[in-house]
Amino acid sequence: MAGTQNIPKKVLLAEDDPDDIGFFFHYLGDRSDLHLLPPVENGEEVVEYLQKAHNGAFPDLIILDQNMPKCNGLQTLAIIKNNAQFENIPVFVYSTYTDAYLVKQSLQLGARSVLEKPVSVEGYHKMIDNILELI
Repeated sequence: MAGTQNIPKKVLLAEDDPDDIGFFFHYLGDRSDLHLLPPVENGEEVVEYLQKAHNGAFPDLIILDQNMPKCNGLQTLAIIKNNAQFENIPVFVYSTYTDAYLVKQSLQLGARSVLEKPVSVEGYHKMIDNILELI
């Protein structure tokens, strides 16, 4: 696919913490390789977003906070990966606390990776760089 490398990747962030949303957009908003879609606050909103999107409007990747109200990251991941329309969208789970259970469950459900939430500008850029290498 010549020429597609320079097209910014559309990123959908599912995060309920206003501070984490702010950090994400503040630290990553100027990157030319990303198009940050408006964030959603829970898994139900992720599913609604995807159901309303047309094939060309799907995000290129989804980053799910594990601890969200209404529908957490694992529940949302299961819904996405069990829907033929959405199953090929790369999904990454991120959380303040990652443990072996979260990692195992996320990977079994189809997540590309499980990441710890960054705590610095450099951490956010490194996280995104790692994500972009995996998709």
